[in-house]
Amino acid sequence: MVQAYGADTGNGSAEQPETGGSRFRGLRDRLTSDRGIWRRGIVLALCSVLLTLLMVVHARIPNRLGNLGSLIETFLPWVAVFIPVLLVLALVRRSATALIALLLPAVVWLNVFGGLLTDKSGSGGDLTVATHNVNAGNPDPHGTAQQVAGSGADVVALQELPGKQVSTYEKSLAGRYPYHSVQGTVGLWSKYPLADTRPVDIKMGWTRAMRSTVRTPQGEVAVYVAHLPSVRVKLHAGFTANQRDNSADALGEAIADERVERVVLLGDLNGTMNDRSLNAVTSQMRSTQGAAGDGFGFSWPASFPMARIDQIMVKGVEPKSSWTLSATDSDHLPIAARVEL
Repeated sequence: MVQAYGADTGNGSAEQPETGGSRFRGLRDRLTSDRGIWRRGIVLALCSVLLTLLMVVHARIPNRLGNLGSLIETFLPWVAVFIPVLLVLALVRRSATALIALLLPAVVWLNVFGGLLTDKSGSGGDLTVATHNVNAGNPDPHGTAQQVAGSGADVVALQELPGKQVSTYEKSLAGRYPYHSVQGTVGLWSKYPLADTRPVDIKMGWTRAMRSTVRTPQGEVAVYVAHLPSVRVKLHAGFTANQRDNSADALGEAIADERVERVVLLGDLNGTMNDRSLNAVTSQMRSTQGAAGDGFGFSWPASFPMARIDQIMVKGVEPKSSWTLSATDSDHLPIAARVEL
């Protein structure tokens, strides 16, 4: 019994721990011997390629058919949700081809949107601004006004102001903002004097945009407040945004003609920075969120934000930080930014 035990433990036939080199050789042998690992998952690989092409050539997708290009661009960051889905399917299929192909959309998405994942906010700044689409059906206008004012903003812009609630917003903000103007359904409140305040024609037939010169201690700043027309997604018409697009062009012309060097745009543009239809505005201004924000800063819908259609944009001004405020009783989230004049 002793001899048998000694023979079993000393003859070298017992299983030895697998080393790193043997594991690598085992993986190499499986990759070379199991040809199916390369043949399986071709369809999944093609899906990865299509997802990559969608991000690379989205600007070439025509808008002639239901503004399809703008619709895709509005929600373009969300293509990322398909990457982990394809990863799981590739692992289930045990497909090396699908896994390698998945690197394409992952790398492209990180190249396009990866910069938004980091916190680019900094310290300093001379002026804090905030904007909020308060929603015409807001059941608590006083609370909403107080909440936005609580952000500490020097200048506050509000959109979608119903006529019967304007006085409520005025009374709620009067204590903090001695200067204000309401033009149509948009308004501007400021701690600093306002001058040359007037409506801006954005081709809608009624006033949903305005501009005013804010006389800050650091000098004059032209502040625009705008609420571009809403867009709709319809089965029979696609992404109906023609009126929004025409208003964006008119707003872009007004800003281009602005004589004050420093310009801030606050408002609900009903479109994202990726939407080519807003090029008349976005091509000449910087997004504070893109330049100095933390994350995507989605603002709509408030219950589950999926897109940043509320914007703070600047020209001749340096963004220092940009953030989203807590939800109010509106279907939009208020947003704020601090800039250096």
